[in-house]
Amino acid sequence: MNIHLETERLIIRDLTEHDLEGIFVLDSDSRVHEFLGQKPITKKEEALKYIKDVQQQYTESGVGRWAVETKDTSEFVGWCGLRLYSDYTFNNHTNFYDIGYRLRPKFWGKGFATEASKECLNYAWNTLQLKTVYGITEQHNEASHRVLLKIGLQYIEDFHYEPENMMLRWYSITNPN
Repeated sequence: MNIHLETERLIIRDLTEHDLEGIFVLDSDSRVHEFLGQKPITKKEEALKYIKDVQQQYTESGVGRWAVETKDTSEFVGWCGLRLYSDYTFNNHTNFYDIGYRLRPKFWGKGFATEASKECLNYAWNTLQLKTVYGITEQHNEASHRVLLKIGLQYIEDFHYEPENMMLRWYSITNPN
């Protein structure tokens, strides 16, 4: 297991095939997908494909979404981390780093998304030496909107994402160092 970060309550590490059940529980929950196009997965094969896609991102760009687990119980919380978007265009941007997170509902409202995301931003600045990190939320996802603002991103504008016919919000933060 490749641990990247630790916080007071969390371990942030590479996703592995051992996370198959956790990813399946996360992404098959319709509440999790309320603001993600309402397309929860229905088969474990889809969860495995997601894990393999993320592992490919680790190889190709050196980063990707990481598993988040509790320190005290090692329970799978969800994922967070950075992703280099070189294969999609969002709001006329390509080749940018996005910060993201997705947590199981039983962990919502406990500050885990904020805690993990702050640590990921520190990694972006201090290890990767990035100049800017972006964030994207669905227009009505107020919980994610609040998390991004708490960790220092600035809301820029709303935009239409054509492939999914969704209204999204665009955020950014510049390296303070």
